Amino acid sequence: MLGKLSVLDGFILLAYFLIVGLIGWWSSKKSQTDSKAYFLGGGSIGWMAIGASLFASNISAEHFIGLAGSGASSGLAVGQFEWLACFILLILGWFFVPFYLRAGVFTMPEFLERRYNRGCRNYLSAISLLAYVFTKVSVAVYAGALVLRTILGWNMYVGAIVLLAATGVYTVFGGLRAVIYTDFMQCIILIGGGVILTIMALQQPEIGGFVGLTEKLPASFFSVWKSAKDADFPWTGILFGAPILGVWYWCTDQMIVQRTLAADSVKSARSATIFAGFLKILPVFILVLPGLAGAVLFKDIAPNEMYATMVDKLLPSGVKGLVVAALLAALMSSLSSVFNSSSTLAVMDFYHKFRPTASEKELVRAGQLTTVLVVIMGVLWLPFIGRMSGQLFVYLQSVQAYISPPIAVVFLLGLLWKRLNGAGALTALLLGFVLGALRFVAELGAKSGWEWVTGCPFMTYYARINFLHFAVILFLVSGAVLVITSYLTRPPTEEKMKVFAVDTREIAAANLGDKFNVGLSILLGAIILALWGYFSPIFFR
Repeated sequence: MLGKLSVLDGFILLAYFLIVGLIGWWSSKKSQTDSKAYFLGGGSIGWMAIGASLFASNISAEHFIGLAGSGASSGLAVGQFEWLACFILLILGWFFVPFYLRAGVFTMPEFLERRYNRGCRNYLSAISLLAYVFTKVSVAVYAGALVLRTILGWNMYVGAIVLLAATGVYTVFGGLRAVIYTDFMQCIILIGGGVILTIMALQQPEIGGFVGLTEKLPASFFSVWKSAKDADFPWTGILFGAPILGVWYWCTDQMIVQRTLAADSVKSARSATIFAGFLKILPVFILVLPGLAGAVLFKDIAPNEMYATMVDKLLPSGVKGLVVAALLAALMSSLSSVFNSSSTLAVMDFYHKFRPTASEKELVRAGQLTTVLVVIMGVLWLPFIGRMSGQLFVYLQSVQAYISPPIAVVFLLGLLWKRLNGAGALTALLLGFVLGALRFVAELGAKSGWEWVTGCPFMTYYARINFLHFAVILFLVSGAVLVITSYLTRPPTEEKMKVFAVDTREIAAANLGDKFNVGLSILLGAIILALWGYFSPIFFR
């Protein structure tokens, strides 16, 4: 049952699950009969807990597995997604959050309805639920099951079911409050586990520390800026495409933004995003860097199995249990966040509209049932993930690149440009979905050898455009459709302008008054710029 883990490792894992269960039970007492407490944590959670939850919800097992795997394959460039997130989190806190909190919404689709129309809300709710199945749930479970197979020797599906059951219990019964407080504890564990493995890997005689590592791998592995022709992370795609994915994920996705809605004030929510931004500096050093060491130590191991192999081979008894607990913490944190966000979307955007007289208790029960359905759909998609990419993190980012650009467009331009209307937004969303879905099917078909794809030059070319470049194209096309359609149809009504009840100039003035957070934001930006400069071809040739 424990595979290659010792009794001490097993004891540490058991203690971890008991602590998570106790925290979930303690924090869920109010969540069973109050929908706001269940879905938004009662709107009274502190900035540090929210910031840690933002980080922990984002860093799932696929980050451990995927970032290390991509690091082993191509170096530190994959870490650009982590450092870019620092800037996007600042945009969330300084620009988007004031609109969301003052609107008093439960979900991002609800906000989209207030800005545009009901059709946009339905679209975003439906596409978000689908995205959770094809990316967040299935990928997290796949990564976790890989770990359990490598270290414990479990069957993939057995591991998946165990992980889903363990996570689902406290999420189903505890709601967002339980998710955030368990995330806070899990954040500490996953950082600690990542630091331990990084130190152990670099101290191996075959490595000889960071300096020794730089001598054993090509210099290109230590530059985060790749050629514009790089297959996975061209600098053009990183600079122009990755921020589009970032705006969608960090600023408009229900799973992430829902945490900021639990804050007791705009300032508290902003502090949480800045804190999460500082935490996002770490994954490059505690997740990607071990992958580079693994490329030296375990040359014949597949990228997706690199991190679990290093845990299995390098760590002594006791420490191994702690790092496995960190991996499970990351997985459970992300899964619990997806489960809670899925239930919020399904209940508030569909069920509550269908049954407006439903009691608070009935809404909570509907959310719990939604969680079970999302779990089942995620498990059914597991066999297809490996066909898309040998690097799990690349698969995750590429699928998001086919979904996110139209959504990022309607949110971003919608808050910057008052003339844009619901007709333009819905047209952009639907056309963007068709183009993105076609790319998704074309890529799956090209890698599966489907003749109608491989035999068609256009479909083959469409399937091979770098996913980050594709995101830029899709963003520009969706934006053009949004603007043109809006100007060919009637202007938005006065009712839709209530989203702008607080003038952006007023928001800007209030932001400048928050001098402490302004200073921290500048410091965070300066650190990222310094890291970009150091890990570049200037220093690593």
